[in-house]
Amino acid sequence: MSTPAPDVVRSAYAQLAVTDLARARWFWVDMLGFHVQYENADSLYLRGTDELTHHSLVLRKGEVAALDHISYRVRTPEDVDKAEKFFRQLGRPVKRLKKGEGTVGVGDAVRVVDPLGFPVEFFHEIERGERLIQRYDLHRGAQIARLDHFNICTPDIPAAYAHYKSLGFGCSETIEGDEHELYAAWMYRKQTVHDVAFTGGAGPRLHHLGVATHESHQVLRTADIFGALHEEKHIERGPGRHGVSNAFYVYLRDPDGHRVEIYTSDYYTGDPDHETYRWNVHDDRRRDFWGNAVIESWYKEATPVLDLDGRQQPVGSALLDESAVQVGADGLG
Repeated sequence: MSTPAPDVVRSAYAQLAVTDLARARWFWVDMLGFHVQYENADSLYLRGTDELTHHSLVLRKGEVAALDHISYRVRTPEDVDKAEKFFRQLGRPVKRLKKGEGTVGVGDAVRVVDPLGFPVEFFHEIERGERLIQRYDLHRGAQIARLDHFNICTPDIPAAYAHYKSLGFGCSETIEGDEHELYAAWMYRKQTVHDVAFTGGAGPRLHHLGVATHESHQVLRTADIFGALHEEKHIERGPGRHGVSNAFYVYLRDPDGHRVEIYTSDYYTGDPDHETYRWNVHDDRRRDFWGNAVIESWYKEATPVLDLDGRQQPVGSALLDESAVQVGADGLG
């Protein structure tokens, strides 16, 4: 008999290892506008202006830049127990963390290495933070409102899709081949386009963190600020509008190469009969609605991930490579 899956509410936070905490602070706090909720000698706990939870991003000092873990909030304390049982039944590595043993501000939690090789945490309890949405005196930089999603690189997109379906995620959009081969998928628990998306490629690796801002002009302002300070090298792709999700975006790389997407203007997916929208891999509007080229680094480069003991996970090769499909928007072959 299969164990019931935990009731996941949403993508909640990510923890990144960074090699220079001061440089990371410059990028994420001074330039993007994250609020520092808590800090110590080795780490920063950050959140956006809409977020009432303790943090949505943790930066910790590490020897190597990597993803430490991604984290989902579950609906009840009992769902933390369900997560532990669910992944133990799958035979996956599992670590139970009592309040005070794991991340600052987070209560009882379970960390696992999921079937895709990613370090994933499930928790319910988290400390609250001051309401900042109308503290306009504190809004700066990109004016980040909240964490929106994780995008992960995995060699086997159908396996990733099946795993997240087993966790109760819906699917808003896909990119598929002529025979319905699955190249990418966007899956959700909160009522937006996604909490997690899958980019086909060598993995497990983190492709990017998606953080939301309220309006498209804030995406443009982000690019202007980096340009004005002669820091344009941190802009990797965009600004532009996605076909998938309809979001207005710009992709940046932090001083360690971690990729972040500043993201706005996606859509509601909460109706019970919401249908998956399927893009063909040959449609050159899928990654950029205006047909702008997707640079090779966006497809090929990503952040390594760690296991539960802090060791870097081995990387497997992709089964399907979207960047190898010769279409107008990519120009890669």
